[in-house]
Amino acid sequence: MAKEKRFEKVYSQDLGTMMILVDKETGVNYLFASSGYAGGLTPLLDREGKPVITPIVNK
Repeated sequence: MAKEKRFEKVYSQDLGTMMILVDKETGVNYLFASSGYAGGLTPLLDREGKPVITPIVNK
């Protein structure tokens, strides 16, 4: 039985590498950016400083 992937890429932009990933278990959105050998991952925040959460649809 194949294990389902936890993260889903919902947006990408070609500036080095920039993408938004959604954790399919919690709904939290993360911004991933990399350029050359450097990269970073951080939760995507709204204007109030709270994490952006995508509603999870139960399968």
